Amino acid sequence: MQIKFTAEPAGDALAYFAYEGEKGAEFGGGVDKAAEAAFRRAITASSFKGSGGQMLEFLAPEWSDSARVILFGVGKKKAINDVAWQKAAAGVVKKLLISGAKSLSIVGAPDRMVAANFGFGARLAAYRFDQYRLTLKSEKKPTLTTVSIVTDSAAGARSDFAPLAARAEGVEFARDLVSEPPNVLYPESYAERIAKLSELGLEIEVLDVPAMTKLGMGSLLGVGQGSARPSRLCVLKWMGSKEKKSAPVALVGKGVTFDTGGISLKPGPGMEDMKGDMGGSAAVVGAMIAIAKRKAKANVVGLVGLVENMPDGNAQRPGDIVKAAAGKTIEVLNTDAEGRLVLADVLWYAQKKFNPKAIVDLATLTGAIIISLGHEHAGVFSNNDELADKLTVAGKAAGEPVWRLPLGPGYDKQLDSDVADMKNIGGRSAGSITAAQFLQRFVDEGRAWAHLDIAGTAWKPGNDNPMEPVWATGWGVRILDQLVADNYED
Repeated sequence: MQIKFTAEPAGDALAYFAYEGEKGAEFGGGVDKAAEAAFRRAITASSFKGSGGQMLEFLAPEWSDSARVILFGVGKKKAINDVAWQKAAAGVVKKLLISGAKSLSIVGAPDRMVAANFGFGARLAAYRFDQYRLTLKSEKKPTLTTVSIVTDSAAGARSDFAPLAARAEGVEFARDLVSEPPNVLYPESYAERIAKLSELGLEIEVLDVPAMTKLGMGSLLGVGQGSARPSRLCVLKWMGSKEKKSAPVALVGKGVTFDTGGISLKPGPGMEDMKGDMGGSAAVVGAMIAIAKRKAKANVVGLVGLVENMPDGNAQRPGDIVKAAAGKTIEVLNTDAEGRLVLADVLWYAQKKFNPKAIVDLATLTGAIIISLGHEHAGVFSNNDELADKLTVAGKAAGEPVWRLPLGPGYDKQLDSDVADMKNIGGRSAGSITAAQFLQRFVDEGRAWAHLDIAGTAWKPGNDNPMEPVWATGWGVRILDQLVADNYED
């Protein structure tokens, strides 16, 4: 999708917006008299009020040179924010994407930042994962290729859009990763894709099985030992601060490229979705792309543990005891609680290697978080109020909201083992919390850390957010990039 910023509308589709007012819809800028008269007649005959997501479409109107004209609602003027502008433009693009229209102009952006947000929403709405749909009928293929945002400050809007375009590229890359089938994306091939990102100026390090064995990463390696695909740990480093030696922020992601559950085998129905159990790692990789593309003035390091959890004759068994690189032993009671085992060693490596000022990890860790929060919020757990607050603010600003849940010693005791330092599950109650408690045991005392459980947001069935596709959302890229931009740049 090509996004342009222009002074004059052009194309075979035009879109104008309206606010939701006290006495009905209030039109935004750029609406001429003929269009206004047509809009008012249509509003009278409809339920259109200018609410966010509402649309009226006009085909081949006599009062316009364009084949299609759309009036779309953006909500109440006092309540609208960046995300609302983005969603409004995304809704128009989704409506026109396979309509036959090739070009669209969105008219009336009140300022350059709104124009940039229109462009960001339009780009994310245009995302498709179609590379394996070889016999897709022409009427189901996208036709819309260009979106022009009409603004009085085209140059300024282009400048404001540049970092959002970098963020969009990171989101798109993350969505591609989550959508790829597991016979295409597995630890080795995933690591190869990451290695190519050195072209963006990222420093890439890839640890193979012998290197991780030497470091004592028995927790991570135990998860992948039943797979024919050897595990990997990848590091993506961006040192953009003026102070190159200052401590970075560490972003850590769970990258289980396919999760059968191992010997604790998952039920067959729905198992195909477990190709997306690497959503946390995809978010970290996508965020590092955004950070590098916009040349963020910050030191940030991304670390992703890549494994495949399979049930062959060499697979980890329930009852096994493994030793993590941190020197702690873990009784594995359920091999399907594998993500925390991967993250334990990656968290240790992040601290040992980089001594970060803060760590944020992301993982599709527990089904319990979906029971708690559904698909609207990710759960955030943290040992640091300031970091938790920063994530909450960043999530709201970026359109990826989080909700904080508690930690505490009362939950921690559920992980105590009679034969090892800890168990890898804490029982049925408070499943998301005990998973976070497990991870906290691998975080150094006094180190700011937050865990995001994104099992309900990394992929969404029946998604009605126009900025996201039906399945892989790329969730996490926006909040991480926003967190860095707001708090950790020079």
